[in-house]
Amino acid sequence: MSDRPEIVCICGSVRFVDEMSAANRELTFAGAIVVAPGVFPRAEDHAADQSITDEQKAALSALHLRKIDLADRVLVVNPGGYVGDSTSREIAYARATGKPVSFTHPL
Repeated sequence: MSDRPEIVCICGSVRFVDEMSAANRELTFAGAIVVAPGVFPRAEDHAADQSITDEQKAALSALHLRKIDLADRVLVVNPGGYVGDSTSREIAYARATGKPVSFTHPL
């Protein structure tokens, strides 16, 4: 028996940054270690010509899969049941590696 807290990886569309932040807070207060996306592109970033390059997007995507590797389970933040292409790939990866996947909203 380990005394290590559960590690939960949050996945979801960057459009749900507020909802992911709320899930992170709730899980953290419940005693979990939370790993989640670390970069959330905003409209003003694009306006200031600070958009994320394709290489950075690929690196962030690969990094998020490593976060899933670290996790005991995955929580998909999906208000309204929305799951985009990137999140679908993350879900498929998590399931292929045997990680339990749960959702905040029905699909």
